[in-house]
Amino acid sequence: MKTSADSHPRKRLIVLLATGLTVLILAGIGVYGLIQGPRTGPPADDDGPVATAPSEHGPAHPPRIAPVIRSSDPETFARNVATALFAWDTGAGFMPLDYTSVLMEVADPTGTEQAGLASDIATYLPTREAWVDLRQYATTQHLEITDAFVPDAWATAQEQAQPGQLVEGTTAITIEGIRHREGVWNDEPVTSEHEVAFTVFVICEPAYDTCHLLRLSQLDNPLR
Repeated sequence: MKTSADSHPRKRLIVLLATGLTVLILAGIGVYGLIQGPRTGPPADDDGPVATAPSEHGPAHPPRIAPVIRSSDPETFARNVATALFAWDTGAGFMPLDYTSVLMEVADPTGTEQAGLASDIATYLPTREAWVDLRQYATTQHLEITDAFVPDAWATAQEQAQPGQLVEGTTAITIEGIRHREGVWNDEPVTSEHEVAFTVFVICEPAYDTCHLLRLSQLDNPLR
């Protein structure tokens, strides 16, 4: 791995940390995905948890990924979803699909949006190949939320929707924050930070006693 940049190893890893997240371009989903989402379950995938020995840099790995904390309040729930969406550890013995599964546990129980949601989540996570590369550097990620609000565009979307197209209790919460990544290069910690914004579409009361996740906007293409 010797290059002309070997004198700046931290820079090289920071670039990897900043670009390891592969975002696929989707057609804008917005309200249209909520109205006309597919009615099938999430696609099958054989990615499963990969058992690894405890890292010498930290404690033994947890037996499972922490679940999304449920709430009946739309903003609180959207914040919890956002936190779970960006929280991962390549050295914890799990693969991207395992983190997807945790978010799917709080998806709309009717199944109407589950296939679309699974596709949305996949665009926020590294690919399997990128995950393996990031694991070499013990890469972890988390989100620092700086703001959460109902975007003005949501009121317009509600006005334009036909009667019955949007179930009562459906709302959109735009999240703004800073994505933090940390890794290890030659036994020394390196970090990167990147501002992000996206919209979480949820359905809460009166449709359900607790909120459920419907869809996600494209990363960095939120409703405003």
